[in-house]
Amino acid sequence: MASYHGPKARVQRRFGEVLIPRPKYSRILEKRAYPPGDHGKEKQFRQGRRSDYGLQLSEKQKVAFIYNVREGQLRRYFLRARRMPGNTGANLLGLLERRLDNLVYRAGFAATIWAARQMVSHGHILVDGARLNIPSYLVAPGENFAVVEKMRKNVHVVESLESNVYAPQYLSLDSGTVSATLTRIPERGEIQVPVDESLVVEFYTRLT
Repeated sequence: MASYHGPKARVQRRFGEVLIPRPKYSRILEKRAYPPGDHGKEKQFRQGRRSDYGLQLSEKQKVAFIYNVREGQLRRYFLRARRMPGNTGANLLGLLERRLDNLVYRAGFAATIWAARQMVSHGHILVDGARLNIPSYLVAPGENFAVVEKMRKNVHVVESLESNVYAPQYLSLDSGTVSATLTRIPERGEIQVPVDESLVVEFYTRLT
C-alpha cells in the first residue's frame, strides 16, 4: 500500500475496524459494518478463514495506513528493526512511533497523521529550535519539537490540542509553547495501535 491520500473511512471499512481513533470513523463503521463497494454487504457474509499470507498482508497494510508510510519505507524500517537487539516487531513499531510526523500527531498538535505530515512538510515544526521539514525524521530521546510561533494560534492547531485526550507517557508536553520532548524510547505497551506486529514480521521474513 502506498502512502494513502483517499477516503480514510473507506479503508477502515475494508479492514472492518477503526484504525484512526476519531468519533466520525466509529460512527461510519457502526452504520456501515461491511466492506465498501457494490457487493460489500454480501462480502461480510462470505468471509471465510483467510490464509496466513492474507492475515500477514492485512496487518502490514494496516501498519502502513496508520503511520502513513509507503511500502518501500516500511520494508526499510523492518530491516533496520531486525538488526536491532530485542523483539523485531516491537522495534519496528518503536521506530515508526518516533517519526517526526507521528510524534506531532501523538502530541496533539495535529488532528491526524496526514495533517501532521503536512505541518512538517510545510516547515511549521522546529526540532531543538531548528526548522525541519522531513516527516520521516527519527526523533531521538531528549530532542524537543515545537510548532513555530506563527502557527500556535492557528485554529486547527488549537482545536486539535483542545480535543486531544491521550498524551503518551514517553512525551513531555508544554502546552504553553506548543512543544514536546521525547523523553525515552516508547515501549510496546504504550503504543496504542490495533495491529499484530508479529504478523508483519512474518510477512517480511518470508520475503527475505
